[in-house]
Amino acid sequence: MDRLWSPWRLEYVTSSKPATECVFCQAPRSLERRPPAPDSLIVYERDLCYVILNLYPYNNGHLMIVPYRHTPSLGSLTTEEVHEVADLLQLSEKALLEAYRPHGINVGVNLGTPAGAGVLEHVHMHLVPRWNGDTNFMTVVGETRVLPEDLGQSAARLRPIFHKLGNSR
Repeated sequence: MDRLWSPWRLEYVTSSKPATECVFCQAPRSLERRPPAPDSLIVYERDLCYVILNLYPYNNGHLMIVPYRHTPSLGSLTTEEVHEVADLLQLSEKALLEAYRPHGINVGVNLGTPAGAGVLEHVHMHLVPRWNGDTNFMTVVGETRVLPEDLGQSAARLRPIFHKLGNSR
């Protein structure tokens, strides 16, 4: 039998998880300290929304654009929030292309459990970098993803790119 070690998952699988706490509402609290704490997954922020690495990514560089306001759907976003999400979508595409040089990017929003939403009550948009041939036997047969870069390294790679691109608008 083969073993794939992922010791960083132990803390998550053994920790208690409060049912009332929204992960997207909790994430920005770490930004009260500037610059973001080294373990923060937030790579960029604006007035109404922020960009964060997915804690359980499909691929390295898997980003999410999240409004600060706790709201469940695209239809409940204000016009200003929609515009900022769109701006951050463009900025995130540019940052991912510079940082990882993917061959493509999946962009999506999962609304509702049947659509795959893991956090139903706080709308967010996913950007997943993709490369030709990135669906390998581990994902297809072993139902396991191989991620060659740790999340801290991904954040360190992306933050300066977002800063540079975000300040050049």
